[in-house]
Formats: sequence, structure tokens, C-alpha cells
Amino acid sequence: MTARGFDPKAQAGKAPNPSRHVEVLVIGAGPAGIAAALAAVRGGAEVLLVDENPVAGGLMGLDVPLYYGGRYTGAVQAKARMVEPVFAAKAGLAEAIEAGVEIELGVYCWGAWVPGQGLASLPAPVAGLADEERSWLVGFDRLILAAGARDVAIGFPGWAQPGVMGARALESLLTVYDAFSGRRLVILGSGDLAARTARLAVGRGLEVVAVIETQPAFRVADDRFPAGVERLAGHAPVLASGGIDGVERLTVRNLVTGAERTLACDTIVEAIGLTPAVELLDVLGADLAMQPRLGGHAPVSPDGVATSLPQVSLAGDVAGVDQGPDAVVYRQAWARALGAVGGDDEVIVCQCEAVSRAALLAVRQPTYLGPPSEAMAARGLDRLLDDGPANQDQIKRLTRAGMGPCQGRRCREQIALTLANAANISAETIPLAGYRAPVRPLPLSVLAAWDEDPVMAATWDVWFGIKGQWTPYADIGTDREALYDGLFGGDMHL
Repeated sequence: MTARGFDPKAQAGKAPNPSRHVEVLVIGAGPAGIAAALAAVRGGAEVLLVDENPVAGGLMGLDVPLYYGGRYTGAVQAKARMVEPVFAAKAGLAEAIEAGVEIELGVYCWGAWVPGQGLASLPAPVAGLADEERSWLVGFDRLILAAGARDVAIGFPGWAQPGVMGARALESLLTVYDAFSGRRLVILGSGDLAARTARLAVGRGLEVVAVIETQPAFRVADDRFPAGVERLAGHAPVLASGGIDGVERLTVRNLVTGAERTLACDTIVEAIGLTPAVELLDVLGADLAMQPRLGGHAPVSPDGVATSLPQVSLAGDVAGVDQGPDAVVYRQAWARALGAVGGDDEVIVCQCEAVSRAALLAVRQPTYLGPPSEAMAARGLDRLLDDGPANQDQIKRLTRAGMGPCQGRRCREQIALTLANAANISAETIPLAGYRAPVRPLPLSVLAAWDEDPVMAATWDVWFGIKGQWTPYADIGTDREALYDGLFGGDMHL
């Protein structure tokens, strides 16, 4: 048999070596992650438990990983000082350390991969970790994801200002960081999440002015909410207005009578629903499917633990949070109600890229890219739907909605809901918009591999071995194309 030759342009054999290897890597130090780490270490495994909290203030300002809405105190800007209160707030970490679990707080997991299709050159499973100064790779035998769930956000007039936030983010600021800056809250939604959020807020000495529900009736019984909290069914937020510090009041409308009233508040908490944080699972290539009861696109798992990848397991809410069989239908009704109150031209769907709801439905580029061409101006969602079902990745490429540094955490679900309502179809049929590593918006200076292997560095510009890859687009197919082939020679280097 002839020996297989070595292609200097291929990446095979050049993958960077992990800085270390552990038997079990656990991502997420919530209750489920800590329990999984304890079980693994007590079973005799070497365990590394990583949690991104405390998150740097800059990332929190981008609403990563949760929808914080600018309602945190200045304390979060001193990340090093927040390590101690975060550690103290996460019950079980001390026990885990005593049991032999290695713990790293304030460390982000920005990607994870296992050998497989398209990754044949990867010698072993590996995860990418980072802090504010550097990134590194850790190899693992088994990965346990306990990334949790995040809030579903839906825009309305005035929501793109400080003071509009998610329920999970509020819980984190109150119970983990002790750094919430608001005092008077209005809660959107009337399910279990909204009720728990109201009880938590009142228990922490905050005032819940009202709970708003667009549907005619609340999803859970009134006695699930704290006494004295006004409950307004059949109402929708019309406008959040305020000043330099953000929200100061919320105007709501009775959807039957049209009567409006204004509620004084400094924070509006969206507690409409949760969705599993599946970004790492998507990057890993694990099987995902729309599972409305579990909050949307969730991992395919027979037991809430196993995944389609033998090296990867689940723990906690990342497997899905049971919100009833009509959870996605409920969200779509909310999106429909908010769209009906008007303001499409002003309502920003994607805050990072400043894409309005009207621009999304017109399939137009953001205004900062200038006026669209005549052909692009003639394009619209109706014409796009003539070619096939609505697809978030296609819309993202055409409008840039979801391409910002928050990586769609504020807009991903509401874009799907908006497209579904416009097409008069179920949001459950809208495909998941794909995730790409890095799943955290980290500076290139942190992600850069300064210690790149010399063999890889020598051929970085011809990894793909494509003849003519440096030929200007305008010269492809012309007589000038051969000129570039001659200039670069047979090895295609710059």
C-alpha cells in the first residue's frame, strides 16, 4: 500500500495542543452544574468546573450572557472584586472544592468541538476558554453542559433603552451579584416565570407596580403573585419612556377598550418565556429540535442528560424548561399583540445593528449602510417567501439582524416570531439560526493564538489550496487571471 502523502496546505496534524486535559469538564456552576461536578469527582474523575460569572461589565453592557438591560450598579465593573460575592452566592461551591473539584470563575467557554465530520483533523475533544487577558484550550474526555436558559425578549416602542431587561438577568443581579439598581418594576408575562419573578422582587424589598398580560386571562392563578400587586390582563405595553438613566414610565393599552394609562417605574422585566442556551451545543454539532414545551429549540435527549454526542451530557435548564405545550404559541401571541399596537418603523428588533421591525419585514439593510439599491428596495418578505419558508440565517445575511456582538440574544427569538406572524405560520416551523464560535464576543487580542505552530504559520495563507484565491474578483475569467497564477507560482503563497 502506498503511504499517504503529507499535504503542507492541510490543517491535519497542525491543530494546537490543549494547555491541559481533564477527564470531566463542566460548563456552568449553577445548582445542576455543581451537582454534576460533585457526582463526577465522587466517582473518581478529575473534574474542572468553569463558570463565566462574574461576567465583565463590558459584556454585561452587551447583554451577554443574559438580558441585563443596563440595570446593574457600578459594582459589576470591578470583576475581581465580584469573585467573592459570586462564590458566596453559589451554594455548593465550597463543598465542591472540598470534594476535589477544580473551579475557575469568571472564565468564558467560547466554543467546544469533538472529532467528526468536518473536524477530522481534530485529534481529541477540546473546549475553548478565555478571560479578559487570554484564551486557551482544554481537552476533555467528557463535557457536561450546564449552561442554563435565557430570557425570550420581544421589542415594543421604547424598549431599546436602559431599564428593560429579562427575568433571569434580574434574578442573577439580585441573588448572585447583589447589584440591581432599580426600585419600581413592571413585569411582562403572567406564567410561572412572571410569578416567581414578582415574588423574588417583593421578597428583596422592591416594588412591583403591575404585571401585564396581553391575553384575556393570566396563565397561572392570581394567588401565585404577591398580594397587592396589580394584575392587568388584556393589556399591552405601548411606550416605555424615560430620561438619561433610562425607563421612567410605561404606557399600557387595554386591548379591548383602547384606554391607556401610564405606570411610573424604572424597570420593565420581560418574563414571557425562557429558551435553552444551546449555542455551545450547536457549535458542537449536537442534535437540536424545536420542542415547544421545553422552550423552543432544545437538545434531542431521551432523558434530559444524554445528547447525540457520546462525549457530551446535559445538566439542568440547558436541556429545556417545561413551560407547557403552548409555550411558543403564547410567545407568538405576545409578538402579535405588540406588533398590533404600532410603531413598526421605530421599534428596533436588533439593537446591535439598529434593524427596525419595518426594515426586517422589508428585508432591508441597516440605515448605517446607506440607502438600498433599486433592486434591494424592491425586495420584501413576501417576495422572499415565494422562494420558500422563512429562514433566520437568510434574513440575517440580508438585513444583519442578529449579527451584532450580543449574537442574537436579544433578537433571535423575536425575529422568528416576527417572521412567523408576517407569514401567518407557526413560529415552531421557523428554523434555528445557526451559532458560530466564538459564542462570546471576546476581543481578537484575547482569541489570537500568539503561540501558533510554526508549521501552520508557514502555510496559513493557503490552507484551502485554492488556485487563484488571490486573484481580484473582477479579473476572474479574464486574460489577467493567468497573470496572478504566474505571480504567485505553483504553491499559491502570497
